[in-house]
Amino acid sequence: MQAIRPHAPLIKFPNRQEFPRPNVVEVLKTLVVNTSPHKAPAPPPIPRPHVPLTPISGTADTLASIQLLPARYRRRPMTVEEMDYIQRGGPE
Repeated sequence: MQAIRPHAPLIKFPNRQEFPRPNVVEVLKTLVVNTSPHKAPAPPPIPRPHVPLTPISGTADTLASIQLLPARYRRRPMTVEEMDYIQRGGPE
């Protein structure tokens, strides 16, 4: 017979039994009191200047490199129905 080792948990959660649970009504009241309805609107975001995309250095994917991938890493071929669905933009 094999000896069964006792379970050793790998994840330990903090003990939250000693902390009091907050009352939902009280929390909502404090949120309403702390937020003023006449708050000034936020300024519009500052537009960023257009920066052209720079290519990432490294070897570019080629058809040969994709064909060398194992089958489990390759994208499965799409059926005609899937292509039509995408072209339509979703369900009819």
